[in-house]
Amino acid sequence: MTKTKKVIMTARDIDRSLDRLSLEILERNRGTENLAIIGIHTGGVFLAERIRSKMADCEHAELLAGSLDITLYRDDWSLISQNPIVRKTDIGFLVENKKIVLVDDVIFTGRTIRAAMDAIMDYGRPDSIQLAVLIDRGGRELPVQPDYVGMTVGAGPHERVDVLLREKTGRDEVVIHDK
Repeated sequence: MTKTKKVIMTARDIDRSLDRLSLEILERNRGTENLAIIGIHTGGVFLAERIRSKMADCEHAELLAGSLDITLYRDDWSLISQNPIVRKTDIGFLVENKKIVLVDDVIFTGRTIRAAMDAIMDYGRPDSIQLAVLIDRGGRELPVQPDYVGMTVGAGPHERVDVLLREKTGRDEVVIHDK
């Protein structure tokens, strides 16, 4: 049995969405002062770096950036694997009084974001936490909504949304697969 695949975003679509997300973040936060971008491993880290770069180019300013591993903060980590892969968290700045923008590739149930917020709070108390995602596929189990969305997709429970990024796969593309 073959899985059907549908491309819902091309490299150009992804870049256009990241341009828009970057400008929306800058507009809402009135620039880059006290703003920090943190990508959630793995896909969110690459997207966060692209957004940070676009914002820095637009504002001619450096932005605080970091990466966050939420593996051990997940409420289901023991169900996913007996030996979870823990990646490096790199937040080289104080989160106190910062406007944090968490970046992830796909939001589905909201559990990853809940875990990310718990992890951020272990580093201090930011002024605010905002969420930017490339794909919102619906299907929330927790009351978590993104502030910035590249594309909203009505994926069903029998479908999987994969964000393929050049930093990892050599190409940029978002696809929906049948499970």
